[in-house]
Amino acid sequence: MSTTRYKYFLVLSLSLGVSLACGLFTPATPQPAATLNSLYTAAAETLSVMSTQGAVTEPSVTPTLSIPLASPTDFPTFTSVPPLQPVTKCDAAAFVSDVTYPDGAVVGRGNPFTKIWRIKNVGTCTWTTSYALVYISGEKFGGKNAVSLPVSVGPGKTVDLSIQLTAPNQNGRYRGYWTLRNASGIQFGFGSTGSTSIYVDVNVSGYTVTGYDLAANLCDATWRNGDKTLPCPGADGSSDGFALFFNAPQMEDGNVRGPGIVTHPQKINNGIITGKYSAITIQSGDHFKALIGCLNKANDCNMIFKLEYQIGSDPVKSLGQWHEVYEGKYYSIDVDLSFLSGKKVKFILTVLSNGSSHEDHGLWVTPRITRQSAQPATATFTPSLSPTPTATPSQTATASATATPTASATETATETPTETPTTP
Repeated sequence: MSTTRYKYFLVLSLSLGVSLACGLFTPATPQPAATLNSLYTAAAETLSVMSTQGAVTEPSVTPTLSIPLASPTDFPTFTSVPPLQPVTKCDAAAFVSDVTYPDGAVVGRGNPFTKIWRIKNVGTCTWTTSYALVYISGEKFGGKNAVSLPVSVGPGKTVDLSIQLTAPNQNGRYRGYWTLRNASGIQFGFGSTGSTSIYVDVNVSGYTVTGYDLAANLCDATWRNGDKTLPCPGADGSSDGFALFFNAPQMEDGNVRGPGIVTHPQKINNGIITGKYSAITIQSGDHFKALIGCLNKANDCNMIFKLEYQIGSDPVKSLGQWHEVYEGKYYSIDVDLSFLSGKKVKFILTVLSNGSSHEDHGLWVTPRITRQSAQPATATFTPSLSPTPTATPSQTATASATATPTASATETATETPTETPTTP
């Protein structure tokens, strides 16, 4: 019986399978709605079966979000840029300072003065002595159109440039402009653009007065030869040397130009005499002025005059020296002291024999410190000038304003030179 049932179910199953297979390939024209509904039903049954099978056969898996990893990307690298180099010029200058006559300095009417600028070479080319300081505009002060540089100036170096000027004869504020010129004749100025000029700016007013009279204050100085201190006033004719005030000394040409000091070195070869004055305070615009030369009829004089100064215990420094022989001429000294403004300065007068000291009578006529004042000089006692000696063998020295004793200086009478005196 069981075998018969088995065969029955087997035949039935095969028949059903064939029928279903034929039905799948039998063309039909189903209704659209029925077709769509059957698709939805089939899809739902499929999902249901898959869900049921998954529940039976597969363990649950927690869904994870898979994020793709980005592949490494090369970032651009930044190359360091070197700093910009400053633009340099061959010829470039910078103003450093006014060495003399700062802006607004007072200058007496018609007075000569020396303007000095300190400047720096900030270019790449050396300034040679073919370079020059040149006037371009404004008040010229009687100066030259161009003044050559005194020395060569390398890049980064400084130099002091000076020019001789004369103040106008009318009161007022005056300004003049200068610049530089290279060896090719091309002008260049100052500052970053090279278009700025340096200038002189002075206030012309007032009067020139004597701030200190070295002749009248002869014995404010300590006088020495090479060995010892000398008395003041000295003894005329002393072999140790001497310094005397003369009220009206005759110069080489026989003329009298004011009171002065006669100095004679120690009477040995290359003898010397030096006078160091007490310290005085210098003001801007001050000048040292004097006439120097040989005493009249001192035919064999051959000397070197020196003007020096000292501040405190600092080393002695030179303001100038001049070689003088008996030739009928003399020197006019005018040294601008503005660079010493505000300092207490000791001035030193020196006469040095150039070989034999025979007849080395050195004259300092009207040696003084001049300065500018808003008021004219007050009237002071001025010793009367002695009459000009003729062919007599001596001159008389009178007392100074500080009542120093009288002394005489003896000179051998010789023929008076006839050459016209000139001012170097």
